Amino acid sequence: MQHLKFILINFLSLFLIAGLSSLHAQIEHSSFTKILQQNVTESGFVNYKQLKKDEKKLDRYLDVLSDNTPKSNWTKNEKMAYLINTYNAYTLKLILDNYPVESIKDIGGLFSSPFTTDFIPFTTDFIPFNGERISLDDVEKGMLLEMNDPRVHFAINCASESCPKLQNEAFEAKHLDKQLDETTKEFILSKENKITKNQLQLSKIFKWYASDFENAAGSIIEFINPYISVHISDNASISFKDYSWKLNGK
Repeated sequence: MQHLKFILINFLSLFLIAGLSSLHAQIEHSSFTKILQQNVTESGFVNYKQLKKDEKKLDRYLDVLSDNTPKSNWTKNEKMAYLINTYNAYTLKLILDNYPVESIKDIGGLFSSPFTTDFIPFTTDFIPFNGERISLDDVEKGMLLEMNDPRVHFAINCASESCPKLQNEAFEAKHLDKQLDETTKEFILSKENKITKNQLQLSKIFKWYASDFENAAGSIIEFINPYISVHISDNASISFKDYSWKLNGK
């Protein structure tokens, strides 16, 4: 009887540990999906005026994020999904806190630069994270890009017209690879790029983060090739289009 009791106790202990482990990253990203579906068009434009009226829902999701930061036992996809959603949700919050605004680069005024992404909105520490405050740049460059998957450039949104569009669904660990492939292909085929066999007019994202694409695929051209129907020549010319920082509002 004592032996049976010992086995039962051990079984229950293992069951509890397994249960806790399976719940370690069960963040409710679906609430963010609902917010996005209600306020973001299929084209990625945001109804900030409407979202401002419903800001408490976004605030509740931000509380979930700050209360459930990534742990060491999370998978890579769980961490990536969390960080992408964090970047996008806090960018929305940043705009709402300064709304109405014509461009994210106007936040910070004279101290911002229109020529790089290294300006006040992206470097200000305002995101609660493990007892401190971090910036959007910390999320993107300090954590996401350290995971060596340049597709994240097309998943995060900087609230601007030339950014890869803000998707109207949250990123989820179980679907992450598919979501990243879809957002990458969608952006490459968008009006932000014009691609033929011998000539590429590309978004400045490919210029600013060229080393990320080169490290992943050998070159920008080799990174792009799998996502398009035309095979780009290795000798194709590359130029970069103007980048619009106008707010992605409808």
